[in-house]
Amino acid sequence: MELTRFSPARDVFRFPDHLSGLFGSFFAPTGEAAGAFSTWRPKVDIYDEKDQFVVKAELPGIDKKDIHVNVKGRALTLKGETRSENEEKKDKCCRRERFHGKFERSFTLPGEVKAESIKADYTDGLLEISIPKPEENQETEVAIH
Repeated sequence: MELTRFSPARDVFRFPDHLSGLFGSFFAPTGEAAGAFSTWRPKVDIYDEKDQFVVKAELPGIDKKDIHVNVKGRALTLKGETRSENEEKKDKCCRRERFHGKFERSFTLPGEVKAESIKADYTDGLLEISIPKPEENQETEVAIH
């Protein structure tokens, strides 16, 4: 069983998502206009392992060339764009739920990182970023001359 630290602030920050879920389908436009009002945020998990942080982001249907990952200090930014398919409009669309457009997510990593050693892999719609932690300061005895 995995233990997670309790954070009362977490529910406060999730409140807008709960409201969106509660009222979203009631007020959601339908048909072709729905896409114009949609926003999309990829689902992301961040793991704190012994010697690295691992970030996994679900980005289904997005070309690798349209995904950008930036790290500055402890800030990780994930940007990208989903492109619409050039399909002929033979029939009137009754509902459009697939998002097409730009997205951006930013996170503060829980510790310092070795930015020069970051690696990313994108396979089957899953982006996995390995972010090494710097080696801990080791004690060194200094000779006195």
